[in-house]
Amino acid sequence: MSTEPRTGRPRASSREILAEAACELFLERGFEQTSIADITSRAGVSRSSFFNYFASKSDVLWAGLDERIATLEARLNAGTGADAAPAVHAALTALGEDFAPDSLALALVNTGAMGLEGELEREASVRRARIAAAVSARLRLAGAEALEADVAGAAHGGAVIAAIEAWAHEGAGRAPLAGTLAEALRAAGRILPTPVRQLRVVALAEDFEDALRFYRDELGLVEQESYEGEGDARVVILAAGEATLELSNPGQVELIDRVETDGDAPSEPIRIAFEVGDTAAVAERLAAAGAEVEASARITPWRSLNARLRAPAGLQVTLFQELGPDR
Repeated sequence: MSTEPRTGRPRASSREILAEAACELFLERGFEQTSIADITSRAGVSRSSFFNYFASKSDVLWAGLDERIATLEARLNAGTGADAAPAVHAALTALGEDFAPDSLALALVNTGAMGLEGELEREASVRRARIAAAVSARLRLAGAEALEADVAGAAHGGAVIAAIEAWAHEGAGRAPLAGTLAEALRAAGRILPTPVRQLRVVALAEDFEDALRFYRDELGLVEQESYEGEGDARVVILAAGEATLELSNPGQVELIDRVETDGDAPSEPIRIAFEVGDTAAVAERLAAAGAEVEASARITPWRSLNARLRAPAGLQVTLFQELGPDR
C-alpha cells in the first residue's frame, strides 16, 4: 500500500466550515431565524468551537474584513510623519490586496434572501466608522484641522464599504477588489488634506469671451469664481475636477507623441489634458466649436482613448477617456 499523501483540495478549516454552514442556513431560513446552535449543528462542531472564531452570528460575515481593518488601524496608528495623505492611501490600498470572495460578498449579493437588510447596514456603519476614525486620527497627527480630517475620514470609510458592495454585485470572482477599491479611493482622495491644496493653470486668453465659451460652455468646466478689476481686467476660474501634475522625461514625451499622434503634432513643453467620458464625441463637439483637431481619437497601450486638439488661448489639449482593463 502506498504511503504517499493524497493530493487534491486542501481540507477546509473549522472556520471555513462554520462560515459555509452559516451562509447555507441564512439562505434557507433567514438570518434572524438561524441560531448559533443551528450553525454548529450543521457544521458538526461544538458551540465552543464557534466562539473560537466568531463573537456572534454577524461576525461570520464580517470577520475577514475586520481583520484587515485591524491591520489598517495598526498601520495608521504607527505612523508619525507629515506624509499622511500617501500613508492613508497606501494603507487603504493594502486593505484590498488579495481580498477573496467570502461570506460577506455572498451576503451582499443575497441580502434579501438572507433577511439581512437592516443587519448589514448596521454592521457596515460600524466598519465605516472604524476606518473613518483611523484615517482622521492619522491626518490630525500630521497637523490637519479636525473638521477636514473628519470629513476625509468619513469619505474614505464610505469609499471602502462602497467598493466592496460594488465589487460583490459585479461578481466578486470576476476581478480583484483592488481595481474597484482604487476607483473609490481616487474619488475620496480628492479631499485629502495635502501641503499643496490646488493646482491652477493660468492661461492668457486674447479673445476672452471665445475662450470662456469654449472651456465653460462647450467643454463643460464649471465656473467657480470670477472677478473684474481696473480697466478691462477680467478673470474666470473654472473647475476641472481632479488636478494632477504629470512630469515626463524626453523619452516619455516621444513615446506619447508616437502613440497619440501621427508624428505631425509634437507635444509642447506644457500640454493640458482633460479626462472625459467619451473622447470621440467631445472631440467632435469641440472641433465644431472652433478647436483644431491635431490627432483624432485613438486607443493607447495603457488603455485610454486619446485625442489631441489646438484650443482657444493657444492651449494644446489632450482629451482622454479611461477604458479600464481589457477583458
